[in-house]
Amino acid sequence: MSRIGKKAVPIPAGVTANIAGGELSVKGPKGTLSLRLADEIRYEIADNAVSVAPVNDTKRARSFWGMQRTLVQNLMTGVTQGFTKKLLITGVGYRAAAQGRTLRLQLGYSHDVNIDVPEGIDVKTPDATTVEISGADKQRVGQLAAEIRRWRKPEPYKGKGIKYDGEFIFRKEGKKK
Repeated sequence: MSRIGKKAVPIPAGVTANIAGGELSVKGPKGTLSLRLADEIRYEIADNAVSVAPVNDTKRARSFWGMQRTLVQNLMTGVTQGFTKKLLITGVGYRAAAQGRTLRLQLGYSHDVNIDVPEGIDVKTPDATTVEISGADKQRVGQLAAEIRRWRKPEPYKGKGIKYDGEFIFRKEGKKK
């Protein structure tokens, strides 16, 4: 039995949810998100909440149960509060600048790295070494953050590179004489 799956996802004030054509669509102040429904799971909207339950007692249905409930919760959180990822850039000469729908990174390469920001996601650079990515869709925000980080992962000796805020970089001791 899924402990998370048993809980119904409350629908916040100002948010509308409906199920049609194999999709759950949620509309709120930050936009509209939709989720393709799994066949093994039964979704019901009642008492201002979305409840999720397995259709049968197969292993596949039970394994999808908690995950599908969490995906529904992410839809509700996304259309009301949104999601944010913060990246920190460490290194001499490494910096970032948001210019319209493009993020320009200087990471020690012979050229600047220009990353196009997809629609529905906002990128801000409060200072030259901080990048804040925000949007309603948790998966797309995390994907863009991972793509930016991939350009210069933090290295273990000096800690130079792009890391998530709060990420611990295991530091190694340098070579001894």
